[in-house]
This record gives sequence, structure tokens and C-alpha cells, in this order.
Amino acid sequence: MSTLPRAHTLDLHLDLDLRQRRGRREQLAAALRRAIETGRLPPGARLPSSRSVAVEFGIARGTVVAAYHLLIAEGHLETVQGSGTRVVGPARPTPRHVRGPAAPPESRTPLRYTFRPGMPDVTLFPRGAWTRSTQHVLKTVPAEALGYGDPRGRIELRRALADYLARSRGVSAHPDRIVVCHGFTQALGLIATVLAEHGVAGVSVENPCYPLFRDVIELAGLRVHPVDVDGNGLLPADLRGGAAVVTPIHQYPSGVNLSAERRRALVDWARDTDAVIVEDDYDSEFQYGRQRVGTLQPMAPDRVVYAGTTSKTLAPGIRLSWLVVPPDWVERITTAKRVADRHTAALTQMVLADLLLSGAYDRHVRQCRDHYRRRRDQLGRALAEHAPTAWLAGESAGLHALIRWSPDGPAEEEVIRAARRESVLVVGLGDYWGTPGPHAPGLVIGYGTPPRHAFTGALEALSRVLARCFGRPG
Repeated sequence: MSTLPRAHTLDLHLDLDLRQRRGRREQLAAALRRAIETGRLPPGARLPSSRSVAVEFGIARGTVVAAYHLLIAEGHLETVQGSGTRVVGPARPTPRHVRGPAAPPESRTPLRYTFRPGMPDVTLFPRGAWTRSTQHVLKTVPAEALGYGDPRGRIELRRALADYLARSRGVSAHPDRIVVCHGFTQALGLIATVLAEHGVAGVSVENPCYPLFRDVIELAGLRVHPVDVDGNGLLPADLRGGAAVVTPIHQYPSGVNLSAERRRALVDWARDTDAVIVEDDYDSEFQYGRQRVGTLQPMAPDRVVYAGTTSKTLAPGIRLSWLVVPPDWVERITTAKRVADRHTAALTQMVLADLLLSGAYDRHVRQCRDHYRRRRDQLGRALAEHAPTAWLAGESAGLHALIRWSPDGPAEEEVIRAARRESVLVVGLGDYWGTPGPHAPGLVIGYGTPPRHAFTGALEALSRVLARCFGRPG
């Protein structure tokens, strides 16, 4: 086996053994043909020159030229004047026998609009500010930052986060107690690992909640205890296990805020049972009331593991999150992080630190908050106009809201199918329950998700769905 030399950043592994001198043209042609048919050589890909292939494989240049000509004759390759030899198009083989049932037509049809929750509008990503901070970091970064570092993360970012969290969220944070992770999913996985290693058998989670929370906890060998949520948040009397994962600012997906009384009861439970509270400060940056609600962590810094992320403020693809842990958790969580992936990417951490210190991060969050507030208001007006028998819940913060209606109204799946017919993706509340039904119907509408250029069209399409399903034709 060998590797095709680089051409315009293209490296291609070929299953090829040219130790036998006979049939080398056919072997090379067959290997390239397989690469084209399987898509490893995509349409338009430029192949290396015949000379470089000959040198790489130790064969005659004429053999390579002959193999290329054979594939040109078959229609796989073409010679473009001044641009070398390129792949004409994918000749992906069609399976002779398809196993299992075919996917339903609607699942194969790409939808034009999406209101999938849990996503920001990634077109708002501050490219200019990110570029400036990246350039500044690359000019000033010390050489040691490019080596292996502290599993907790770069000290520059941990200091910047400690200041930012204290100022903007009231979090009691010291740089030594901050651990930077690759997204909240990894952070929760590290927490679950530490809990399991220290004898915790079960973890309470809100019901309904993000299904991945349950998956991550169970993957660590812990039992999940769903705790129902009402209009004031989760019910503390039903808490079980040695830990609880909560989203007190904007519960996902119901959108309710954990009341002050429930917060006190939750902290009392943790102290009385020697339990840990995992606070996912979800959507806290996007609160739309005059008075922003603070975090749970200052009430019990010794009992709360606080988690934050850039997945909503910047973009999920940045993969940056952080934990603020109690003093006796620092060594445990640091060890778990070291074992998981040594540490989070250093340059990305330093770019975020620069954004925080320069004030660019705060400016970006404020702009996004205004943007999403306008979208929320538009959604509310559309619902009132086209679906007066439904109502909006959980709209005080965040990037999503919950459309609720009476169980006597249309079935949740009926509304989802109607949306698909309008080429709109919506997600039902039924996807989030951790206990058997029946449950009240609802749609979790991620109004933050559509890109700027598509939001108006997406909302108009959703309005048609609402009018059709809730009895007011538009």
C-alpha cells in the first residue's frame, strides 16, 4: 500500500502493491478507479503529475501516463489545459441489493428551513473580532503555549473567565478552580466519571431534558433519575442520588426559571445529603427581562459545579466550555481531563481570552441579545395571529421557546408532519421526556437557529403551519 503524493493539499491512500513489475498500469488504474468510485477522489480533484507519481511509486513515468490515459478513455478523468488531470465526476456504485426497508420519502428530502433548538445563528459569528484576536495571539503567543500544557487550561483564559464570570454572572470563581473543556458534553462526561469513581450511583436530571444528558450519565455507569419540572422548575422533593443536573436560568426545553424557593430547597437537599449540584448556566447570556437572574453557584460554591460554554454565544464548532468546581473537586476533575484528552486546544483558548479582555466578547453578546429578542417578539406575534388557541412558554430568555396547546388540539406528530410538508423542521416536546407518557403536546422552537437571510421565510412557513393546524387559515 502506498500514498499518492500531495496535489493542492490532496493526499490519497491507495491500496496498491507494485512490487510485481507486470500489470503495473492496470494496478494503478484500478486503484485510482476505486478511489473515484468510492468518492475518495471527489469531482474536480486534481491528480498529481505523472512525474511525481512515478517518483513516489518507483515506476516508469510512461506507466503512469498510460494509466491516466486509460481512465480518461473510460470517462473517469479529463485533461484540462493549464490545470492538469482532474476527476470528471463521481461514479459511485449503486448497490445491487439494498438491505432493509428504504427510508421514507420525507426523511430523504432536505428541508428548506429549520427551527431545531439548541443552536445559535452561526452567521452572527464575529469573524472580524475573531480574526483580530487570532492575529494578536499568533504575534504574541509564547512558544511554550504550543506544547503540552496544564489540563485545566491556559492560565490566560482561566484568569479572564474568572473576571468575566464574577462580573457578568456573579460566580464565585478563582482561576485555580476553573477547568476548560471541549464543549459541555465533555464537561458533563468528566463530571459523571468523577461521580462514578467516588461511589455515586445515581444522578437526578430534569424531566423533560436534553436526551444527551441522560446518555452521557448512563455511559459513565450511573443511574438516571428523572425529576419532573413544573412552572417553577424541578421538584426538589423528588430528588434522588448523589448529584443533580439542572438548568436553572432557562430550563431546557420547557424554558422555565427555577424559582428562588426551589433554589433554596435544592441547595438544602445537596447539603443534607452530601450531594453535588451541576449547574448548566444554559442561555444565561440571553435574558430579555430588565433584571437578569443570577446563578445558583454563589449560594453554595462548595456544592455546585458550575458549567458555561461558548456554543450559543459564538458557535458550537468552537468547542469551548468551562467548569468552576469546588476546591475539593479540582484534583479529581483535572485528572479526568488529563486522561480524556490531556487539555483543550491552547490557541483557541488564547483567542477567547483575548476576546474577553478586549471587550469584543461582551459587545458581541449584547448585539446577539438584541437580535434574538427581536426574533422572539416576531415569533410571539406570529403565534398570536395564526394560532390563537396555542400559547408561547419559556420565552423570557434563550434561543428557543415552547409552543404549547391543549391536549384536545392536534397531535404533536400531526403538527410536525404538517411542518415537513412546508419544508420546515420542528422538534416535538415528546423527544425530551425521560418517562413514559402520555405527556402534554408541544413544539420546541429554536428561533435562534435560522440564518439571518432565511429567518423571515422560515417564520412565514411556520405561520402557515400554525394556521393550518390551529384553525385560522392564512
